[in-house]
Amino acid sequence: MAKRRKSKKNNPLIPVLVAIALIIVIGGGAAGSLLLSKYSYSDEKMDLNEYFNITKADDVAIVLQNEHIETKAKLSQGVHYLDFVSMQQLLNDRFYHDVAEGLLLYTTPTEIIRTEVGSNVYTVGTETVETDYQISFYEDETLYVALDYVRNYTNFSYEPYFEPNRMQLTTQWPETTTAVVKRDTQIRYRGGVKSDILREVEKGETVTVLEKLENWTKVKTYDAFIGYVPSKMLKNEETFVPNVEPNYIEPEYTSLTRDYKINMGWHQVMSEAANATLDNAVMANSNMNVISPTWFSLKSTDGDIRCIATQDYVNKAHNMGMEVWALIDNFDKDVSTYQTLSKTTSRTNLIRNLMTQVLKYDIDGINVDFEDVSYDAGEPFVQFLRELSIECRKEGIVLSVDNYVPREYTAHYNRKEQGIVADYVIIMGYDEHWGGGGVAGSVASIGFVEDGIAQTVADVPANKVINALPFYTRVWKTKGDSVTSEAIDMETAQNFIKNNGVNMSWDPQTAQNYGEVEKGNTLYQIWMEDKDSIEAKLAVMRKYNIGGVAAWKLGYETPDIWDMIAKYMDS
Repeated sequence: MAKRRKSKKNNPLIPVLVAIALIIVIGGGAAGSLLLSKYSYSDEKMDLNEYFNITKADDVAIVLQNEHIETKAKLSQGVHYLDFVSMQQLLNDRFYHDVAEGLLLYTTPTEIIRTEVGSNVYTVGTETVETDYQISFYEDETLYVALDYVRNYTNFSYEPYFEPNRMQLTTQWPETTTAVVKRDTQIRYRGGVKSDILREVEKGETVTVLEKLENWTKVKTYDAFIGYVPSKMLKNEETFVPNVEPNYIEPEYTSLTRDYKINMGWHQVMSEAANATLDNAVMANSNMNVISPTWFSLKSTDGDIRCIATQDYVNKAHNMGMEVWALIDNFDKDVSTYQTLSKTTSRTNLIRNLMTQVLKYDIDGINVDFEDVSYDAGEPFVQFLRELSIECRKEGIVLSVDNYVPREYTAHYNRKEQGIVADYVIIMGYDEHWGGGGVAGSVASIGFVEDGIAQTVADVPANKVINALPFYTRVWKTKGDSVTSEAIDMETAQNFIKNNGVNMSWDPQTAQNYGEVEKGNTLYQIWMEDKDSIEAKLAVMRKYNIGGVAAWKLGYETPDIWDMIAKYMDS
């Protein structure tokens, strides 16, 4: 009997296993592809015009120190320019733009450097210098100034680069950390493999290290790209202070600041005949070393002045051992301070007229008392002081400038620059509450006075600061909603207190004797200026070791005030 052949059966697991294997292979490939996609480096390049925010063909992006800034320079005929306002803010605020006469000025301690807008020449004194570029020009009423010209009088460096237009602008050279690139890599917009590439970075290139993250380091390349490279690509980190030779050294502003304390009194002189009141204004025991008569005032916007000085007054003051610092004011409301100071020709005429009178009468100093200077007149006012200081310095004339107690709304007086160009910056340490203020209060509380001194010495050398005391007091009258006051001298104030039975007591908050009395439906209040309040103010002045004391105004004080001031002068 023949044997039966054994039949084969298909294993049902085989297709399943094959399918699983295929799924694993496909899935693994997909997973690998996803992993590769997630962790591989992107080769997308960033639009550099977008990166540098360049929107116009003549735009030049700026990296200031280690930061991109919004301000753009301008490239014109191969020369780099900054708009005037940005140039002042970023580089040098001593440049002055005379809009009315189309001039660009720069003032040093001894010279005014001058160029007409649109010109390629400038003058230093009597010398004319020609450049191979346009120094400045207007475009759509905006003034642009060549950086190469600014560098003549400012210590900074700039390195231009192109495609796209950009520059590295450096004004400070602090401690810096650098590193070397180990091998070719890319600098990216952000710290991550998927971030766009800014540019290729070659092995051996040195970069500035700005910030270290976990796996990435923020760096700056020599050609003004700021971005990120893998930290593992850096080596040879080094920290140092760059040794850079300055391209310009600012000349020293010498001053006539005395090596002793100033004790100055303002003498209000309203007419030439009133000069005869000098003897009455100066008490025998006043121990003043400076007197400031109110002799000069602006007469016209062309720079003309009124003058009521006399030689007899100067001679007599000198014989009394006092210097004469004649005051000039801007109190004529019909003469615009802005119109006078904003034009170079009128400033020049004003300075010439002042110096003519000062030298004619052998006057020792000029005291500039320009009050209510508007914001737009701030820069012309400071430029006037710069230019006046040149002439004062040449002739040995002391220049002092009167200022309000610092407040944000008077920042345009630029006390810091005053402290550089002038010999003394005087704080008018009073009018905390004034006649038109509508609020009763102290003329000069101790906190008000100290705040004024503290803020001023933050910007001005203490030996150049003088604090002026009030020799007057206000009697305040409140009747219903009406608040009025009258400024009176110390003796009159004492008589008011006595005659009206006002009980006075020491107020430690203001450091003044305070009293009030009600008569009928009127409240009378007085924060007294007397030897006690003056002594407290002098103690604060002594604390800050400032350059001296002034007083408004002579003739309003009682004799015991000079005893307090004498102690201050001897301390």
